[in-house]
Amino acid sequence: MTTVARERRTPSWARGLFGFVVFLVMLEIVPLSGLVPSRYLPPLHEIGEALGAAVSEAEFWIAVGDTLGGWGLGLSIALGAGIVLGLLIGSSGLLLRFTASTIEFLRPIPSVALIPLAVLMFGTEIESKLMLIVYAAFWQVLIQVLYGVRDVDPVARDTARSFRFGAWSRIRHVVWPTALPYVMTGFRLAATVALVLAITAELVIGNPGLGKQIATARSSGAVETMYALVLVTGVIGVLVNVGVRLVERRVLAWHPSVRREVPA
Repeated sequence: MTTVARERRTPSWARGLFGFVVFLVMLEIVPLSGLVPSRYLPPLHEIGEALGAAVSEAEFWIAVGDTLGGWGLGLSIALGAGIVLGLLIGSSGLLLRFTASTIEFLRPIPSVALIPLAVLMFGTEIESKLMLIVYAAFWQVLIQVLYGVRDVDPVARDTARSFRFGAWSRIRHVVWPTALPYVMTGFRLAATVALVLAITAELVIGNPGLGKQIATARSSGAVETMYALVLVTGVIGVLVNVGVRLVERRVLAWHPSVRREVPA
């Protein structure tokens, strides 16, 4: 059996799981071998013990709720604003030309550069976290929606006008089906970016959540707890990605790009 045939027969999730197991084994071996001092990188069993102690406390679950709450609220605002403005701007050539330079100027600005402004305006309240999340995630959605609107077949658009479809009918029956795959791509990108910015805001600004707990553990010298919380954020990131992909497949079950997918 060739290597390619074996890879096709092995499910992708199994290959991913194998890689994760190798990573965990290395996380145990490297500190014990002395390649990295354990005060900088504790072995896996010590991180596991710290994780077990953390999950048994209510403070940990409150922090998880704060992180996911800020992530979900910020992502929802960015998704709604990005879709509405994307459809509005993309459907009007005048608006698209009028806003193009502004979008290209604002989009590359890193959200972390807004941290001083967020702290100045809102301090450590949740609004400062939301400001960073919404700003970063909004552009992911808006740009994808603009691409989707521009991808609408001109013949279909002209046909809808010839049948005297109103603006809402054109968006619903012509623009939206074409733009939806782009919307879901923007949603997938924005979900990851929003989680990164939520943790960043908690780390740097001190908003309640897992990021703040990581910073507290680092400053207090609880290295094992710090690494345990970092692993938790990684697990949350994987779950977010898997969940968004499931939503994407469900929403786009009719689309050829999803129907052509062959389960690995």
